[in-house]
Formats: sequence, C-alpha cells, structure tokens
Amino acid sequence: MKRLVHSGIETLKPYPPGKPIEELERELGIKGPIKLASNENPLGPSPKAIQAVKEALSGLNRYPDGSAYYLRQAISKRFRIPFDQVLIGNGSNEIIELAVRTFLLPFEKAVQPFPTFLVYEKMVAAQQGVMVNVPLKGFGVDLDAIQKSVEEDVKLIFINNPNNPTGTYITHDAMETFLRRLPKEVVVILDEAYIEFSTRQDIANGLGLLREFPNLIVLRTFSKLYGLAGLRIGYGFTSQRLADYMNRVRQPFNVNTLAQKAALAALEDEEFVNRTIALVRTELAFLKDGLDKLGLRHLPTQTNFFLVEVGDADRVYKALLKEGVIVRSMSGFGLERFIRISVGLREENIKFLNALKRVLGKGA
Repeated sequence: MKRLVHSGIETLKPYPPGKPIEELERELGIKGPIKLASNENPLGPSPKAIQAVKEALSGLNRYPDGSAYYLRQAISKRFRIPFDQVLIGNGSNEIIELAVRTFLLPFEKAVQPFPTFLVYEKMVAAQQGVMVNVPLKGFGVDLDAIQKSVEEDVKLIFINNPNNPTGTYITHDAMETFLRRLPKEVVVILDEAYIEFSTRQDIANGLGLLREFPNLIVLRTFSKLYGLAGLRIGYGFTSQRLADYMNRVRQPFNVNTLAQKAALAALEDEEFVNRTIALVRTELAFLKDGLDKLGLRHLPTQTNFFLVEVGDADRVYKALLKEGVIVRSMSGFGLERFIRISVGLREENIKFLNALKRVLGKGA
C-alpha cells in the first residue's frame, strides 16, 4: 500500500507557537494577561509602518510587487550590498524553507547545533532530509564539533547567531575560521534574527563575510526590532548565484503588499529603532537584577530574551499561565529545567517577577 506522505512528514511534530493572549483569556477567563513568550517587540509596530499600511489599503485589489523592488532597493542601499543579492521572504522562515527546497535533496544531510530554532529541523524533515544535531558546548554553539560532523552528504549547515533559545553568540573571528575550513559546496545559513540587540563589537556579522564566502546565506527579520511579526516579512543576503537559484523556486507574489509597505517605512524609522534598543537594554538589566534577587540562574544574553533555570519548566509555565503571564517552556528544546522570557514593558516585567516569586514559593 502506498504511503500518503513520506516518513519525514509522518514523524514531524507541528511547531509549538507561543500561546496567544486571546486564548489565555478565553480558556482561563483571565483579564489583562501579558505575553513574554515569543520575543516580540513590546512597543508594538513602528508608527511609520502603521501609517504606510493605512495608506496602502485602497490598493489591495492589485497583486503585490512580485520582485519587492522598492524594499529590496532600500535594503540594498541601507546595507551597501548589490540589489540582486537581497532576498525577501514571507518571514525569514520562508527563506529557510526556500534554501532547503533549493539545495537539499531527499536523504541528504543538514547540520545544526542543538538546541536552536526548531524550524530548521522541521523544514529539513519536510524535504525528506536528515538533520544531524550537534550538542551545544556550555550553552554555546560548538563550531569545531559542527565542522567535524561535515561528511560528504552534508549540504546545509544552520547557525543561529545569537542563538535562540540560549542567547549566546559567536565571534566574528571564530565564524570566519569555521567558514574557511568548510568545503565550498556546503551552504551555510547564518540566521541573525536577533543581531541588532547585541552589544558585543566582536559578534560575527554575516554582511562582513559574504564577499569571501559565496556559499553563505544571511537571514534578518522585521519581526523583532521593527515590530512587524504579524505581517510576516523577513530578508536576507547571499551571493548572486545562490539568490538566483532560490528565486527560481520562490512562489510569485510571496510577500503581500502591506508587509512590503510596512517594512519599507519601518526601515527608515530610526527613532523607533533607537527607542526599541534602549528599552530592551534597560529592561534586560531590570530583569537580570530581579532574577538575581530570586537566586535564579540565567544565561548572559545578546538578544531580547533570557533563558532562566526554574526547575520543572512545564510546571512553572502552567502555573504562570494561571497568574496571567505567558512565557515559553523550553522542554520542547530539550531544556526541561528552563523557561525563556522576552523583554516586556516595565509594568509587564514587574508582573512577571512578582508572579514568578509566587509560583516558586519565594514570597510576594
């Protein structure tokens, strides 16, 4: 009897998104819950993006710009990279999927550090590829171990820098050495979804590596810094050759009109960007102080979130839900003792810390 789907899809588990605020209100009848689970921008969207969306509404009877010309042109100018090396996707997730569909054949291998962003493995499994997991070393990406795992049938390597969910980072020198040692036919996807929040001058930056390493695909997103997670728009950079192959696979009109207009406006909203970065840095320090006072272990982070050790992560996650606080249990990442918390507004962070005190029995 023929299979309805191949084994990769048969064993694939759906991606577990953060619980929506509306669902918590509906399930538990909680008023005014807060969500610190999905690394979203607590300030909301860029105001300039909101205005751009309003102005574009009357044109929704027309198909989007299939080449995202004006957005790609703006990104090209902003980052000083040739226009034909700019990729645009329906979220950076779509660019990940495009890379997998373009460069990975069934039963070929991809490599990733683990734990990391769960979408990489899902895309590989859906393509009937084989994912090789390389354990983190002290919660950091072990580039030496990844390099040693590269065999003849390895086609893709995924690296999230800074890494989600740990918040750790790779230096530019370490990344450059790693890339130089790899076979030239191996494609490396360097996902920099959180790089704008980093305070480290020595962090690896894919833009500075592209010229020497044409097998590199660098991913960025409008979801975090610019507050456009709900519109699903991401971007990236690679060599002209790899971009050409991926655009052959890409669906026409893959990014909707409103997302393109909002991203174009948000890219120019320097005031909002600066306000977001300032808030993240201030509130990370506030949360760190609060977690330290609770005696909880948390990892140094170069992102807009903390990985926090709380004991039984699933129990704490469920107990916090009843307090009206949505965080993320990391048990699905193999970190059963950890939760991940995103930076919120000051009042949200206070509510989280107070709720966590009660849940852990450390007083009100």
